Amino acid sequence: MADDKSKKGKQDRSKVSGSENYEIQYFKDKMKVSSQAVVGAIRATGSNDRKVLEAYLTKRHKK
Repeated sequence: MADDKSKKGKQDRSKVSGSENYEIQYFKDKMKVSSQAVVGAIRATGSNDRKVLEAYLTKRHKK
């Protein structure tokens, strides 16, 4: 089912959809990583929760 952009609630904001390019683009720009890293994080964690992905990417891309 397509993402209904007119229905924006808490659930929609707390998730990153791996099938929606604009969500991946926004999240990669926010975290300053590649889109491949975002998709890889979704696969590695098995979650699309924003907080889980942020923690994973922060830990993984720590310099």
